[in-house]
Amino acid sequence: MEFIKISEQSSLYDDLEKKSVREILEDINTEDQKIALAVQKNIPKIERLVEQIIPRMKKGGRIFYMGAGTSGRMGVLDASEIPPTFGMPPTLVIGLIAGGDTALRNPVEKAEDDMTIGWQELQEHNIDKNDTVVGIAASGTTPYVIGALREASKNGILTACITSNPGSPMAEEVDIAIETIVGPEYVTGSSRMKSGTAQKMVLNMITTSVMIKLGRVKGNKMVNMQLSNKKLIDRGTRMIVEEIGLTYSKAKALLLMHGSVKKAVDAYNEDSMQST
Repeated sequence: MEFIKISEQSSLYDDLEKKSVREILEDINTEDQKIALAVQKNIPKIERLVEQIIPRMKKGGRIFYMGAGTSGRMGVLDASEIPPTFGMPPTLVIGLIAGGDTALRNPVEKAEDDMTIGWQELQEHNIDKNDTVVGIAASGTTPYVIGALREASKNGILTACITSNPGSPMAEEVDIAIETIVGPEYVTGSSRMKSGTAQKMVLNMITTSVMIKLGRVKGNKMVNMQLSNKKLIDRGTRMIVEEIGLTYSKAKALLLMHGSVKKAVDAYNEDSMQST
């Protein structure tokens, strides 16, 4: 049976250039409302993936996101946000994009068409059975991603994918296929739109739930975030004020001394126990 790419089918709208700005915006918003529902249908699969990632990461495993173009950029974006948000080293969630860092800003001709480069890049990171590889491709046909997933599976590594088309060649290579069927794009074939948004939502769900279960969140707060600017220092200070009731100035001094909310609170509690 021929594989049909829903993500490449003609838009449900036409004569876009004749529409008013308001009509264009309302049409896009109408289409965007379909995304969360498409993601919702995949929660059982996302749950299964997260439940298998957690024990692997507790043993030192990593998550590798792999994609080309928009999909690759989404993976790199999510990976790059893990250190500042959760205080984890940048070596635990890694985004690989066909064509390398140049491809983050500029298209790299034919970078995604090689079936072997993706696996070579994973080997450069000394990938092993504690790691997880998540391929991201709206089309579900990107050779760079498929080749990497195929070799990872052969080597007993947990594999998953995020795609906008059901029954894709990429999905056939993985343990868990997350298929967010968002339908045709508003501008035909522009998968940076609904497909890209769906990918971002799923990636948020994967890493946020993993990090919570790895103890990087307390209550509902980012207690391990990096103190990289005044806004985050202020946020961390207010967390400490709320948690242990110090004045703002004392809480800030404690935070800056220990480098994270969690370490500051733990140190304060330890000192309090020793003094009683």
